[in-house]
Amino acid sequence: MRTFIEILKDHVTYGRQLIKLAKADIIKTYRGAALGWAWAVIRPAVTIFVFWFAFSIGIKKGAPVDGHPYFLWLIAGFTPWFYMRDTLNGGAASIRRYKYLVKRIKYPVDTIPTFVSMSNLVTNLALQCIMIAIYIGFGDYPTIYYLQLPFYILIMFIFFTAWSLFAGVLSAMSKDFLNLVKAFVPALFWLSGILYDATKIDYVWIKNILMFNPVTLIANGYRNTLIYHRWFWETPTELRNFVIVTVIMIILACWAYKKLRKEIPDVI
Repeated sequence: MRTFIEILKDHVTYGRQLIKLAKADIIKTYRGAALGWAWAVIRPAVTIFVFWFAFSIGIKKGAPVDGHPYFLWLIAGFTPWFYMRDTLNGGAASIRRYKYLVKRIKYPVDTIPTFVSMSNLVTNLALQCIMIAIYIGFGDYPTIYYLQLPFYILIMFIFFTAWSLFAGVLSAMSKDFLNLVKAFVPALFWLSGILYDATKIDYVWIKNILMFNPVTLIANGYRNTLIYHRWFWETPTELRNFVIVTVIMIILACWAYKKLRKEIPDVI
């Protein structure tokens, strides 16, 4: 608990610096490119276009889901995935990437994964605006359920920022862990229910496991908002599962930071 409170104090104290560093992270990531940070939107937008072509015009069309084109159902879960993917990878590498903040400047290590997560979220919000524009283009206009999008964005940010601290600390101590994360992320995508409805899997034990996958829960949350028109309290089991995995991740992040923070400057 003391470590958790210390981490919160660091975030409050360095709040302005977090915003500046998040902006700098975006600039650093796309430095040297003529279009700059716009590539953060262009690259996933191209992926979305490919899926649209494949499932709307291609030979094999995806079957409609509850009266909605499969493409719309797909991008509802696919769009937040880009943030989750970038933060799974970028969060794990964040402390190594900004090791000069650890070694040369007296700066709290626990806030480094946070501003990296923030920069990923900012670029993903631009992509989410494109997603909503696509829905409108298909004649599917915003509803009152869109009011809960900030809720899903917040809980997504909290979990994956906690993950970033946990993974960032371990990756700073071991490159093997960082390589493990990079190898694990593609598998997580296929096991998350982004391309299929995880709630309709026939094997109950597999479905129950997937219902504790935070990627699955966020994808379902976006679909409940955009497609099924359900409030988050109408799926209490999924909300409970997300709270459980988030609390566990926060505990693991605090534990890893408390145990290893003194050794990080010497290792990296």
